[in-house]
Amino acid sequence: MKAVAILVLVVLAVVQLAMVARGAITCGQVDANLAPCVPFLTQGGEPGAACCSGVKTLNGNAQSSDDRKTACNCVKAAANRYPNLKDDAAQSLPSKCGISVNVPISRTVNCDT
Repeated sequence: MKAVAILVLVVLAVVQLAMVARGAITCGQVDANLAPCVPFLTQGGEPGAACCSGVKTLNGNAQSSDDRKTACNCVKAAANRYPNLKDDAAQSLPSKCGISVNVPISRTVNCDT
């Protein structure tokens, strides 16, 4: 009986790990990917390679509807932490990095839509 209980716990742990590994983007991941973009977003100019790499990674990780919604809320919260963030720089970031993103970078976006 003890062996069956342990087996059930192991199976549940593996299933949980698999679910976490597949998706479930976090604000920590969003922040880490966009951190290299802060100079561009606050001062303008051109985004660096690390910034564009982070934007591409974030875009690739936010594939499901739930991931996009989470990422959107994380981006919105991060944008609101920088009062000197230039909205035009944020909106131009994806195109300057040569990609089309499915998560808008804005303080005012409605992440539920």
